[in-house]
Amino acid sequence: MDYPRQVTAIQAAIILFSTIIGVGVLALSLFAVRSADSGGPLVTLLGIFIASLGLCFITLLGMRFPTKSIIEYSEDLIGKWLARAGSVIIILHFAVITALAAREFGEVVLTSILPKTPLEVTVIVMLLLAAISSRADITIFTYIHHFYFPVILFPGLLIVVLSLKNATLINLLPIMGNQSSGIFTGILTMAALFQGFFIMTIVIPAMRRPEKALIASAAGMTIAGGLYLLIVVATVAVFGAEEIKKLVWPTLELAKTTSLPANVLERLDGAFLAVWVMAVFTTIYSTYYLTIRSINQLFRVGDQKRFSFFVFPFIFVIAMLPQNLLNMYQIIQIVGRWGLTITIAYPFVLLVVALIRKKKRGDGNDRRAAKPV
Repeated sequence: MDYPRQVTAIQAAIILFSTIIGVGVLALSLFAVRSADSGGPLVTLLGIFIASLGLCFITLLGMRFPTKSIIEYSEDLIGKWLARAGSVIIILHFAVITALAAREFGEVVLTSILPKTPLEVTVIVMLLLAAISSRADITIFTYIHHFYFPVILFPGLLIVVLSLKNATLINLLPIMGNQSSGIFTGILTMAALFQGFFIMTIVIPAMRRPEKALIASAAGMTIAGGLYLLIVVATVAVFGAEEIKKLVWPTLELAKTTSLPANVLERLDGAFLAVWVMAVFTTIYSTYYLTIRSINQLFRVGDQKRFSFFVFPFIFVIAMLPQNLLNMYQIIQIVGRWGLTITIAYPFVLLVVALIRKKKRGDGNDRRAAKPV
């Protein structure tokens, strides 16, 4: 498939950041603390490391096949039918992720902002916005992410930094936490929150210089991972592990306890929610776009616009399946952890096959250097 090579390395890093930072920000600290108490920051750091491995596999594959996405080059590596089965699983996984993110958005809006608004309305509005936006090409997709990047990053950093004045460092001890039984599960859960890195599979073929994809990936993951880690450190330091376990959305509570200097704003939860809505949109937009783009590449139809509204009702139905907030988060954690086999293990297998086949054949194996335009 032909891609317009208009995405720079900086824009690729921005897309990666704004895709990762999204709806999971609110419950991030709760997931970390439930698995390791005060060791939540350590669990988060290890989760970032695991996710970075998956991103590395995806990026190396993208640099190896700079003109193709994972849907396309997987067929060259493991055969047509096996690759198509893997592609279908990828599409279903990100359709479910999109649905669950939209549902979580609706739950937060219903609880914190518009309690009298039906849940279905908020979910439909967000999915409809993503469906309409996803009809654009990769260039417009890039510009949208570029526009929202500073609006998401800088206010988020500001709130976290200001909240540290209420921190108690003793809450961060012991660093390893008080329990070890749930640490491994917690690490997988935290890594699952970064699965938006899979967006690089369609970004790299559109980059002007795909050879810089590794730098872009490292920059995007460092900024996103750093912000997530700061959020966990701040919430644990301010509230303590035991108090966080009693909260549904610790990051939102953190914003409520934070104020601007000289009491210009005594509570920042309103501003935080505004920023969070934009972050949720960029994440859902990316996963929705990835889903329909992958369907388009699987069936070789040439234009993803025809699928933008076709998948809408299916994603909406999936979003409405969880019975309540508790059930929703249980499903999110299960889907996220099992999804790591798709976003990390599957690319790893493809990378190993690519290395072995090149070693046996000794040819270029579709490694066509993309010239900058």
